[in-house]
Amino acid sequence: MRRIDLNSDLGESFGAYTIGMDEAVIAHISSANVACGYHAGDPLVMDRTVAACKAAGVAVGAHPGFPDLAGFGRRTMTCTPKEVRAYIQYQMGALLAFAAAQGVKLQHVKPHGALYNMAAKDMDLALAIAQGVASVDRDVILLGLAGSKLLQAGRQAGLRVASEIFADRAYQADGSLAPRSQPGAVIHDREAAITRTVRMVTQGKVTAITGEEISMEAHSICVHGDNPSAVEFVRHIRAKLEAEGVAIAPLADIV
Repeated sequence: MRRIDLNSDLGESFGAYTIGMDEAVIAHISSANVACGYHAGDPLVMDRTVAACKAAGVAVGAHPGFPDLAGFGRRTMTCTPKEVRAYIQYQMGALLAFAAAQGVKLQHVKPHGALYNMAAKDMDLALAIAQGVASVDRDVILLGLAGSKLLQAGRQAGLRVASEIFADRAYQADGSLAPRSQPGAVIHDREAAITRTVRMVTQGKVTAITGEEISMEAHSICVHGDNPSAVEFVRHIRAKLEAEGVAIAPLADIV
């Protein structure tokens, strides 16, 4: 049976600010990317999120980003490879402490926001991330955009890698994500998003925003659940995949 992971970015609340609908999303996913305090999250939120994932049987991964709380990690930063390695090590270390306290093994690392998108095309940045991950724990899986430099760097660093696709984001002809500032970059039509996601999983194909057909490997689907309609989307996409004979499983069972 074909298997796919459903992942979502969680633990993004901070202090008095609540972001996302984590408890509702956890019921439908198999892996969680937990913010580590740089772009979002705080110690209490991290602890609470890991505990919720453990209770639901959802695998836990670190979601490190640029040190950009005000910009939610979505702003481009110019950093040296040494700085980026240290950012990864620092954030992995923080989440590993909470995982250890809960008796949970860290399954994967997925960079966040601008760090993720930049590493998809910048090999030096991708290698800094991969080397940072490998220096902390070579057993974790590096999750990155399908066909990206980040996956190449992960393999070079001796890590297991997993290819990620996006249910509600448009792709450019080179396989990268269309910038959020571009019209049509975020797909709001639920049925259209589900149909294209099922095709990516079952056929390994997606149509770019400019009309080209792109081939890609899919191990994990990123789904967002930051509002009630998004949570409904997560539920529907899981049901549709299962109806198509696709089993939902954590990354560790796939790669």
